[in-house]
Amino acid sequence: MSTSSRQAAVPVPDSAALGAPRSNPLYFAVWRWHFYAGLYVIPFLVMLAVTGLAILWFKTIAPEFGEGLRVTPTAVAMTPAAQAEAARAALPGATGVTEYVTPWDATRAALVTVTDRDGLSQVVALDPYRGTALRVTPKENGWEALAERIHGTLMIGWIGDRLIELAAGLGLLLLVSGLWLWWPRAVPERRAEFAPDRKASGRGFWRSLHSVTGFWTAAILTTFLMTGMAWTGVWGEKIVQPWGSFPAEKFGAVPLSDEIHAKMNHGAKDVPWGLEQTQMPASGGQVGLPGLPEGTPVGLDSLVALGRSLGLAGRFQVALPADERGVWTLSQDSMSFDSTTPGTDRTVHVDRYTGRILADVRFADYPVLAKVMAVGTALHEGQVGLWNLVLNIVACAMILILCVTGAVLWWLRRPSGAARLAAPPMPAEVPLVRGVVLVALALSLVFPLLGAALIAVLVLDLTLLSAAPGLKRALS
Repeated sequence: MSTSSRQAAVPVPDSAALGAPRSNPLYFAVWRWHFYAGLYVIPFLVMLAVTGLAILWFKTIAPEFGEGLRVTPTAVAMTPAAQAEAARAALPGATGVTEYVTPWDATRAALVTVTDRDGLSQVVALDPYRGTALRVTPKENGWEALAERIHGTLMIGWIGDRLIELAAGLGLLLLVSGLWLWWPRAVPERRAEFAPDRKASGRGFWRSLHSVTGFWTAAILTTFLMTGMAWTGVWGEKIVQPWGSFPAEKFGAVPLSDEIHAKMNHGAKDVPWGLEQTQMPASGGQVGLPGLPEGTPVGLDSLVALGRSLGLAGRFQVALPADERGVWTLSQDSMSFDSTTPGTDRTVHVDRYTGRILADVRFADYPVLAKVMAVGTALHEGQVGLWNLVLNIVACAMILILCVTGAVLWWLRRPSGAARLAAPPMPAEVPLVRGVVLVALALSLVFPLLGAALIAVLVLDLTLLSAAPGLKRALS
């Protein structure tokens, strides 16, 4: 076939391979939406998969801050306060300590967050027996922090957050439409096709690999997208998080700060989702539950001892008061890799003057949605055991395969040399199938950015492109 005749030919649609009638207008309409959603989503999915793998590496496999470093135990470890002082002394000019993290076990390093002379947070991995600094890592400027900023905002603030949220919403549309396209109709025996067709060649092989990978990836990718969107600025922060958060009123009659728990985040999301928008309690009253024994000095040593007496075993975090009304905070949660069981999550706030417990929030106290997010976030980050870590690595690899095969399919079916996107043809009339309409409407109502995008694309497809034949051809 000559080049000119190839350019003029209409590409054979993948519907034939799937057994769908070529005259089915609904099929082509869904395929067209799937195609356009993929154009936007694929670059974001590649970015999220690559940065997700980087976060898994620096947070789970080879922790960047050094909490996995081995030490040789001696008879007695230094007190937490002495460890904190040793970490501060390791950075000349350091102004103070903001957080202490107990070791995972007796053979691991402790972590101390110190504010250096320039006001930046540095995490010191410390030998708790000898007070030796084993590693110093910038808390907000390390590789893990860089990967998390790209993963969450593309390093362009709220604009990047909204772009990623839109990509996640369109990703859900991509999954729903992809599964609809994958489901066999005219060839019943293909219901058993859950592995790539090794006998196929050319575009048929790539289509088979793409559809089967999409099928097996659908459930975990949906989990990734939903739990990720719950942290975003519109659907997460404005819609689901407010009514899924722990109410500060449950703290009882304790003084409340003007700050919320999210202020404790330093670059990364290290406060449980269900507490981020909850007001912090404040020090300075004579209320609260018994904590430290009366007369016990309130300090790092006594707070670590209090945590152990409350049942916080292994690794947990102690955040020092930020100001005169600030509180000591003891926390242990799976999303910070303190444990592999979200059900053991616990956050305890202690008055800095009296040592009384102002709040003690456990997993069982969370609202239902906060419980779902505690489990979902831990699964999203691969922190519920080795099986979860391996599953997430495989899932990221499959997502990359899904993106590559989608791009290859487009490349193979496009007219050679033509300045066109080679989108699936838009049928003249599309039947309003109740199930399809309800799914699209539900997605649009639940996810506002997705709804706005669908309306914008629909208006563009039905009105503006009709008035601009050249642009319509280029996008077809």
